[in-house]
Amino acid sequence: MKQKWISWLLLLALLVPVLVACGSPSGETTTPGTSAPPAASASPAGSPAAGATAPAAETPATTETTAATGDNLAVSKSGFKGTLQYWALNYQPDGGNQTGKLTDAAIAAFTKANPDIKVEVTGYTGDQAGFTKLTQAVQGGQAVDVFRLPSDILPLLVQDDLVAPIDEFLTEEDKADIYPNLLEAVSIEGKAYAWPLWVPPVGMYLNLDVFKEKGVDPPKAGWTYEEFVEIAKKLTFTRENGEQVYGYTAVIDPGVVNSWPIILGDGGSPLSQDNTKYTFDSPESISGLQKLVDLAQVHKVTPPDFGTQTGQDISTGFKEKKVYAMYSEPSGASSGYKADGLNFDVIDMPIGKSGKPMTAGGIGLISVAANDDQTKLQAAMDFARYLTSAQVGKDVQGYYLAPGARKSVEVSDPISKFVPFVEHTYITPIIAEWPQIRTIIHPQIQNAVLGQIKPDEALKAPAAEINGILSK
Repeated sequence: MKQKWISWLLLLALLVPVLVACGSPSGETTTPGTSAPPAASASPAGSPAAGATAPAAETPATTETTAATGDNLAVSKSGFKGTLQYWALNYQPDGGNQTGKLTDAAIAAFTKANPDIKVEVTGYTGDQAGFTKLTQAVQGGQAVDVFRLPSDILPLLVQDDLVAPIDEFLTEEDKADIYPNLLEAVSIEGKAYAWPLWVPPVGMYLNLDVFKEKGVDPPKAGWTYEEFVEIAKKLTFTRENGEQVYGYTAVIDPGVVNSWPIILGDGGSPLSQDNTKYTFDSPESISGLQKLVDLAQVHKVTPPDFGTQTGQDISTGFKEKKVYAMYSEPSGASSGYKADGLNFDVIDMPIGKSGKPMTAGGIGLISVAANDDQTKLQAAMDFARYLTSAQVGKDVQGYYLAPGARKSVEVSDPISKFVPFVEHTYITPIIAEWPQIRTIIHPQIQNAVLGQIKPDEALKAPAAEINGILSK
């Protein structure tokens, strides 16, 4: 047991960056994570949580739920009477932050429909201490019934039989509503272990003031990599005051996948479909990385520090200094830009040799702890379904801060701009080894972009090590 815990803690230390990213819609990247711009991960998918990037909001308004019977997803038919323990990432009680306001409003709507069920909330932070606290609580088996979690941590809990599969609780309506690629993403060995909440896909942010300054028409959906390069060249220029403007940039960091859509655009993928073999050394992946590298080394449309910039560097350059015309990152930053009145737009990433639109992102999840009490387990599943439904988005104004994982979820501008990207979003592998693999791949991509190694060397070098990890 002691060895198991040491392994857990070491792995959590590795996970922290990506877990933070996944903690909120902006950045779930891994990947999807995310607040001010940054991170994706996909981080990819935090708390409704993500109050961080969302504009400041008043206490969320709630509307009357539909009748307490029939199609009202807030109503649990479990017959359970008692208390459910819900752990929410970044939650602060009494409306202490946006996550707290939205979560409290959602719980109020659920408990109103279920007078015999009480929900107690525990907030935890998106850092090592917070994730250790959560995993210890889940392992304890008493203090957690339902919990928000980043995707990277799911396999660790599943392998210890701490999470209940949701398959037998999925209705035909659920199966038809949840995007198939997302339900597949939360499946491990044929069973789904989480209710997908939302996906913050990476999109291309356009500073329309810079486009207007140079008289360049904004691109339209379906644009190609070659068209992207031509536009980026036109938007790389020096202003009369000596200020240099660049056509494109993105954060390249182990915790995000903000530049990955370009690498994946030619049809490559880091792992085989069953996640048992490293495939980033394929000709398609090498071609995709070459395109990312060429932006810096051949076309010269990126800033000199491309590859080492922080999210804050880029958001400041895009919004305030307006020296970056285009950059790619998940949806989380868009709400803040709109609140600030920035003249911007978002479109899908340019299409590569695959001929298909492609982007990347993380996924926000809500899981249910394993429980022998079937009545309580049913109630917990009902609560998790409600928290990931279209209905909660109608009951709680502003609940969804990223595109929902269900086709029925409606979100408003600017989050709505990212909705069309969801069905072709590459969700980074939800396997226990992924954080380790990701940290091996990252420096190779970074060194290629910096011109220190060639793309084929970068993607072939880690093959033996990663395949060794996957074969254990």
